[in-house]
Amino acid sequence: MPEYKAPLRDLQFALNEVLDFDQHYQNLPGAETATSDVVAAIVQEAAKFSEQVIAPLNAVGDLEGCQWSEEQVITPPGFKEAYAQFVEGGWPGLSLDPEIGGQGLPPSLTNVVFELFNSANHAWAMYPSLAYGATNTINAHASEELRQRFVLKMAEGRWSGTMCLTEAHAGTDLGLMRTKAEPLDDGSYAISGSKIFISAGEHDMSDNIIHIVLARLPDAPEGVGGISLFIVPKIWVNEDGSLGEPNGVSCGSIENKMGIHGNATCVMNFDEARGFLVGEPHRGMNCMFTFVNKARLGVAQQAQAHIEASFQFALDYAKERLQMRAPVRALPDKPADPIIVHPDVRRMLLTQKAFSEGSRLLNYYCAQLVDLADASQDQDERLRAEAELALLTPIAKGFVSEISLEATSLGVQVLGGHGFISQWGLEQEYRDTRITTIYEGTNGIQALDLLGRKILASGGEAIKPFAHQIQSFVDSEQPASLAPWIKLLGENLRLWLQLTQELGERAMKDPNHVGAAAYDYLMIAGYTTLAYFWARGAAVAAMELEKGNDDKEFYQAKLATAQFYFERILPRNQSLAATIRSGADNLMQLPEESFAF
Repeated sequence: MPEYKAPLRDLQFALNEVLDFDQHYQNLPGAETATSDVVAAIVQEAAKFSEQVIAPLNAVGDLEGCQWSEEQVITPPGFKEAYAQFVEGGWPGLSLDPEIGGQGLPPSLTNVVFELFNSANHAWAMYPSLAYGATNTINAHASEELRQRFVLKMAEGRWSGTMCLTEAHAGTDLGLMRTKAEPLDDGSYAISGSKIFISAGEHDMSDNIIHIVLARLPDAPEGVGGISLFIVPKIWVNEDGSLGEPNGVSCGSIENKMGIHGNATCVMNFDEARGFLVGEPHRGMNCMFTFVNKARLGVAQQAQAHIEASFQFALDYAKERLQMRAPVRALPDKPADPIIVHPDVRRMLLTQKAFSEGSRLLNYYCAQLVDLADASQDQDERLRAEAELALLTPIAKGFVSEISLEATSLGVQVLGGHGFISQWGLEQEYRDTRITTIYEGTNGIQALDLLGRKILASGGEAIKPFAHQIQSFVDSEQPASLAPWIKLLGENLRLWLQLTQELGERAMKDPNHVGAAAYDYLMIAGYTTLAYFWARGAAVAAMELEKGNDDKEFYQAKLATAQFYFERILPRNQSLAATIRSGADNLMQLPEESFAF
């Protein structure tokens, strides 16, 4: 099996040289302890934990999976022990408020750490990441009494958490959900219903599991405006924080899945389980989006993590595997050359490298915006960050997960027949990342959210701040060697804006144009956004080379990968624009009954 190695040099490049996290933390209220030394030490320790503790369990989790019984779901061998080490190391509270037992470091630092965890073992990392989201949701929206009752032990990692949204008949259409919440005399509620696809819904890694559940009160109006949010613990929590009796929460089954076998995807049944209302009645979706929006960025991170792992494994193989004679021989005294010297293998590896490193910059930039939206004391800055996140979240989640499928497929292809064999690990990366295009709203929904709800609904205003940022970069003074790429970036930005205007006009005549164009529009937005971050990275690399930086090989590799991206990947926008402009008729004119005979 290949071994995952944390890409610390590229993390350092993204954090310190391109996105200037040190200055970001100095300017961020409450982030005074996140000095460069502290951040470097935390990342180093996260790398060790990833490489030495959870990466060796990745194949184990895939092979063994989780085991269901009526009493409890048992996680794969080693998962529980690794979680105990995670808790002992203080990782659960890294970015949580010190008032609830956290360490008070910025949320973006947890983002960086979890990239490493996800690359090492996606299935394992989901358990603490869901607990982190549940803890933040309770802390943000619950009463002080409930916060004291639940989040202290969640911040310690002794209790974990989930989010319970989906129901079998409703899927993503949460307005159709039927789970009920009946008021009880003591101020709590009896929750009854069934939820499906609940990741980490039942397991043996923590003493209690705190479910964040969407349900309807008896007087709830129809649709999403009638949904309320509840805290429903697996084991009842007494007023003093001690554990009581089991609480009418059970796991009916776990799914047999294509991937992430080490994480239990559960059918969760609530049989008059007692719970507490969070926030205002019928306003549950507003509270839950604290969880959902950040979870979408987490999915983008999972997707990028799979690109990185797949790239590493494919690269190691390509350097060692001798096969066929290359047009320009690398080993003329041998019967074959290492496959990395073959142009087509280079194409696949460079695609993986460009996608991994570009997506890392995008994800870390979004993490900075989350910091600002949560903590900035400048209202204008906070509002700008929220507006930019509204635009970039569906791009990050949708686009990065789509290119992750492509990149991990290429990883399999680099190994040829060996890539199709489980012992090499490449096919697991492909299977495990497949869920990222579905999680937290399928990519079709992300595309509709981006184009319909965000951009067209705002009359195009939602795109303007980020577009202005890109244009300002295009107009700024950059190394002369980058001029062709900067020109391409500007042209693709104008194409993105032009298509936005065209779609706005066409949508007024036929609403099907929005749905017909949305996916391709999302991909154009993604390729252009990644081009912007690659241009920023290339500018840093070019300037470091001009200064004579000793790390010459690293910066030259950045420029070579940027050239590949701009000349071989970014032109995809032209064909996407053609499909968008072809309209909706080629999708809608075929009668439903004519799809099959």
